[in-house]
Amino acid sequence: MLERALEEARAGFAEGGIPIGAAIFDSTGRLIGTGHNRRVQNGDPSLHAENDAFRNAGRQRTYRDLVMVTTLAPCWYCGGLVRQFGFRTVIVGESRNFQGGIDWLRSLGVQVIDLNSDECACLLAGYINKFPEIWNEDIGIA
Repeated sequence: MLERALEEARAGFAEGGIPIGAAIFDSTGRLIGTGHNRRVQNGDPSLHAENDAFRNAGRQRTYRDLVMVTTLAPCWYCGGLVRQFGFRTVIVGESRNFQGGIDWLRSLGVQVIDLNSDECACLLAGYINKFPEIWNEDIGIA
């Protein structure tokens, strides 16, 4: 499942964007929707990878049995989406570059599995090193 989110992250990077990807799967592992961060490409501050995957998944009867997979720990905005729509499981590629709101999600009973992927961490760290001003703006430092 993480590989599919990584494909999205790579696609975003190829478009000139921040390499963060996400994918949503049902409980059998069937892919429901994918997306990647398009904040830079579209000039849209709300178009995070998780949000893009959620939109592309379309309306679902319930989200409780769906699994959100993302290459980076979800920020507070995306954590709010997980909470609002009742996802019970989030698989995170890495949280070294950004811790996000995973402790908050866990405190709410969401199962957060951090895979601590070197590939995810290196992909984003390379981007941050090359474009620190875009990353700082993205996370609200600038």
